[in-house]
Amino acid sequence: MQIYRSHVLICNDSTCAQLDSGKIMEEFGAQLKKNKLENEVKVLTAGCPGMCEQGPVVVVYPEGTVYTMVKPENVKEIVEEHLLKRKIVKRLLHKDMMEEGDTPAKALDDTKYFKKQLRIALRNCGIINPEDINEYIEHDGYKALEKVLTGMTPLEVIDTVKKSGLRGRGGGGFPTGLKWEFAYKSQDDEKYVCCNADEGDPGAFMDRSILEGDPHSIIEAMTIAGYAIGSKQGFIYVRAEYPIAVKRLDIAIQQAKEHGFLGENVLNTGFSFDIELRLGAGAFVCGEETALMTSIEGKRGEPRPRPPFPAVKGLWQKPTLLNNVETYANIPVIILKGPEWFASIGTEKSKGTKVFAIGGKINNTGLIEIPMGTTLREVIFDIGGGIPNGKKFKAAQTGGPSGGCIPASHMDTPIEYDTLVQLGSMMGSGGLIVMDEDTCMVDIAKFFLEFTVDESCGKCPPCRIGTKRMLEILEKITSGKGTEEDIEKLEILANNIKLSALCGLGQTAPNPVLSTLRYFRDEYEAHVKEKKCPAGVCKSMIHYVINEALCKSCGICARNCPVNCISGQRGEPYVIAQEKCIKCGTCMVKCPFKAIFKNV
Repeated sequence: MQIYRSHVLICNDSTCAQLDSGKIMEEFGAQLKKNKLENEVKVLTAGCPGMCEQGPVVVVYPEGTVYTMVKPENVKEIVEEHLLKRKIVKRLLHKDMMEEGDTPAKALDDTKYFKKQLRIALRNCGIINPEDINEYIEHDGYKALEKVLTGMTPLEVIDTVKKSGLRGRGGGGFPTGLKWEFAYKSQDDEKYVCCNADEGDPGAFMDRSILEGDPHSIIEAMTIAGYAIGSKQGFIYVRAEYPIAVKRLDIAIQQAKEHGFLGENVLNTGFSFDIELRLGAGAFVCGEETALMTSIEGKRGEPRPRPPFPAVKGLWQKPTLLNNVETYANIPVIILKGPEWFASIGTEKSKGTKVFAIGGKINNTGLIEIPMGTTLREVIFDIGGGIPNGKKFKAAQTGGPSGGCIPASHMDTPIEYDTLVQLGSMMGSGGLIVMDEDTCMVDIAKFFLEFTVDESCGKCPPCRIGTKRMLEILEKITSGKGTEEDIEKLEILANNIKLSALCGLGQTAPNPVLSTLRYFRDEYEAHVKEKKCPAGVCKSMIHYVINEALCKSCGICARNCPVNCISGQRGEPYVIAQEKCIKCGTCMVKCPFKAIFKNV
């Protein structure tokens, strides 16, 4: 085996691939060859280390130096200065690595972004080459599977998962070990293990990052699950919009079979287990477990009534175990380090860590993994770097279209399953959208409801018809035509849908509306009573006005208006024809004299 003095890991996930990470790899190869370093430095592809807005990310080991926003034209400098002369290129360093002065932080873990994180599910992402099984093995890969198959009974495996306190990371937070036990106790000639990698929430990419950065962890965990419940066949349901994840899963499955970790007679123990991929077409409803299984069967993805639950009658009416990607990613570590270790992390009822994709009005967008019980304030200000442009934090949406908005007054509440439910939100799969003072909460509720209406499978009337009626009321309110009775109707309708919809997605669809009504009712009332949008977002309620005293009659606003609704002549103030104005705000942006303002 060839020994290299340095390793260069280049993030090549879906995001960085669009930012020329492939060209960066090619340029490294060319520059290393030019400087005769190709036998001393190895360049590897890697998954996402989490700093998504800073990509493409290049990490040089053994130093652990992190370069961000790297472009192909920067490679020559990194090779010649860092790899040849051993001098760090400070101007390309991750922004937090230089905060203590001229001496870079020793490692990425020392930066503010990572100090309060604990990477368990994401432990290998950005650290190993996801297309090389040997690197996974070098990081304790498949040791948990070997331990299970050679020294544990199925019940001991299930008991370990139960003692860990791991709960499902896909939304509802059902105890994972209990779900495994139900599937184990179901007697049938055939059982299945499924992985939900459909991930349809807007702004969510946790599962995608694990599949792209550490696919073998899912294969190992599913094989362990198969042994625990008595299954020989697994399916990973992954959306077709994740081509890199699909490619790396294909590679990982093939490599696992070649090394004896998957297929017939795994590790010569007599246990057999295989995994197949099933590509989803991107339907949000197929994230619901029964709809997902219906889709795998080749039918239209629609939810089924429960009971019977999948552990009793699931895929092809056989007992089926289904967990999402992040849940499975925790299993090998729990087996190796023990349930007590995992249970020591987090809170009493929410053990371990949770991965979040943080986005919206925040400085550090990206992927984070935090211990359960970390507060929203710590996530937004310590890890996320606060709100851009000095704006005030207003609310955070957790759980995607199924979740709710948490106001600034609850920033110090610990993030855990039960706490979020009490606040009117939910953990969901881990999307976290941050909003500042310029956000209209009525408009946010409408945005998520538009998504739900569009993605409804249409099987049950409460979801198919009820959410559409709710959306119509919200459109009426945001257009300035709403009444006080509309707010009352909206609340009644939301609560009825919550109680009567067929599946979990329909039952949670009203959450964004109910949570914004709970914490921001004054904004709804301002829309209907005063016909004003306090945040100045709802176009029907705003007007752009030219201040006569400040107008210089230059005509710049008129020349830039896309609908020609501004008129005037030299020496006189210009005027905006409100009936023609489309409220785009171009005139206000282009006016060099700040003579145009938004009247809300």
